[in-house]
Amino acid sequence: MTRYIMTADLRRCVGCQTCTAACRQVNATPVSVQWRNVLDIESGEFPDVRRSFVPVGCQHCANPPCMHVCPTTATYQRKDGLVEIDYDICIGCGYCAVACPYQARYITHRAEFAYAGQEMASEQVRYDEKRMSVATKCTFCMDRVDLAKEKGLTPGVDPEVTPACVNSCIAGVLAFGDKDDPNSNVSKLLDETEHFRMHEDLGTDPGFYYIWDKK
Repeated sequence: MTRYIMTADLRRCVGCQTCTAACRQVNATPVSVQWRNVLDIESGEFPDVRRSFVPVGCQHCANPPCMHVCPTTATYQRKDGLVEIDYDICIGCGYCAVACPYQARYITHRAEFAYAGQEMASEQVRYDEKRMSVATKCTFCMDRVDLAKEKGLTPGVDPEVTPACVNSCIAGVLAFGDKDDPNSNVSKLLDETEHFRMHEDLGTDPGFYYIWDKK
């Protein structure tokens, strides 16, 4: 089996938001939509104050609540563990956005561009009418992942078939790969480190692991 996951080493993240910018550039998301985001969290009390940066987005859960509430089966899970949305049958009801405990879903009802009424040529070319009034989210750049078999490449190792956010990370925070392969980069990372997953107590079995220390 294959289960693609992502890991984020919180010891390394500097909150530069390069992953956010790369995601927006590659996926041409509207101005108000950020499939990949980085939380800036302040903890402690003066003078012992600490800032932590936490990348967030769709967790590609093995037991996704968004899928279970979808009335049209537009949200579905692939055999490799990635959670996808079929825009052709999504009715934009928003049930999935309410059910998602990670606030990772967006619905845009009108075209949005960087400069209202003066959209750039690049924005016009990449505008996708299919993503209007339907649920959208991070896809782990599955279009790239799908090229792996065709080109004989390995997601998470070869940049061409690796999510854009992972490729762009200047601090080596993010990693992507097949958790079910014991020899994969992410499996080795998880074996060597202490980590957690967001809201895993809800039984969602998220596919995003946060590394916080070495074993």
